[in-house]
Amino acid sequence: MNRAQRNFDCLAALLTAALALPASAQPAQAVDEVRHAAADFVRQRMQTSAGAAGTVHVEAGALDARLRLAPCAQPLQAFSNSELRPAPRLTVGVRCTQPAWTVYVPVQVETELNVLVLQRALPRSSPVQPLDVKSEPRRVPGIAASYILDASQLAGRHLRNTAAPGTALTVDLLTADVLVRRGQRVTLIASAGGIEVRAQGEAVADAMPDGRVRVLNLNSHRVVEGRVESRDSVRVSL
Repeated sequence: MNRAQRNFDCLAALLTAALALPASAQPAQAVDEVRHAAADFVRQRMQTSAGAAGTVHVEAGALDARLRLAPCAQPLQAFSNSELRPAPRLTVGVRCTQPAWTVYVPVQVETELNVLVLQRALPRSSPVQPLDVKSEPRRVPGIAASYILDASQLAGRHLRNTAAPGTALTVDLLTADVLVRRGQRVTLIASAGGIEVRAQGEAVADAMPDGRVRVLNLNSHRVVEGRVESRDSVRVSL
């Protein structure tokens, strides 16, 4: 939902509430109940996304103090106009069907879990070894899908940039190691109908694990493209 639409919906909710509930009328719908409905809606969905990796904390933001809503005769309905993304900040709708009104509530999401953090500073392009990290409880924004939780996830990766001690490692901070380098001799492997053919080749460019790379066939002097299988082998499709 874009900002203009949210502003329009909020204005519509205010106007509806003003018509449904005169300024002197009592009681009004408890604003905290609206906030709780939004927070519970997000918490249920985000905890499912986080799984067993951590505990999700959700807090609904404050609403306009001038907002007066007619008491809802039905249970409040929280909803989202789009698929909820694992973002630190979300906007969730809460509506009443009798009388009809709708408000939008800002919601903040954090996850508490154990993540891997650096024990010492490491320069750019450094591999991260298990001895370089320790597991530490952190409360991080959003859903922690991007955080490195296990040392086995470090294999075959290195830092994109210099990182300071205490840095929580995320997928974005690391990049895959180059497995095949330009000019390196590799074995080209092709198979069809149970027959496998091998030839010597020379990589035309760098390539990462399981990446695509162009290789000069040293026998035919043709350049072919294949998938990196290991440090010295590339599989070519026939």
